[in-house]
Amino acid sequence: MTLRSIVLAGLLAACPLLIATDAMAQAAAPAPAASHRPRNWTPLSYKIYAQTLCDEIMAKHPELISATFHGVPPGLDKVYTMFAGSNPERVGNTDDPDDVDVSVKGITIIDPRWHRNDPAKKFVVMMPLRNVAHENIGLIVFAYKSPPNDPKSEIRYFTDATAIRDGLEPKIPSYGDLFKPAG
Repeated sequence: MTLRSIVLAGLLAACPLLIATDAMAQAAAPAPAASHRPRNWTPLSYKIYAQTLCDEIMAKHPELISATFHGVPPGLDKVYTMFAGSNPERVGNTDDPDDVDVSVKGITIIDPRWHRNDPAKKFVVMMPLRNVAHENIGLIVFAYKSPPNDPKSEIRYFTDATAIRDGLEPKIPSYGDLFKPAG
């Protein structure tokens, strides 16, 4: 047996292992971001009150990349969706599991978006949306601009988001009012 045949036999024996290792690495690699999310609700044909509130938030807060309202549209059951937002093309998109957790459990999520491939560096705060009676009625999400070396801490993002959210409470008599025509 020549040295060449020994090396060739060794390479052929290792080939299935190399292919399997490559397949495992590809499976473990994060999936590329989807260009769009599936829709589970068709936005109403008119501008709703929640969209007016979103537009007001964005006009008053240039530090935000986006603001979005989430919940179950009236007449539906457990169809969690974005029903108003600063990116109208995303309205009607299915909520992620963490969005549903905030809506159902009333928790707050503070997400610094570490190790993500977001087009712009951002910091996300997801918190219960509340009405005038201070009842949790859905979810509001704020995505803040987060430039490199931003000295803002998690507590500051939380405090700022809470102030915006709490400022909405007196403007929301009920959940159903969010879906009424803007006026």
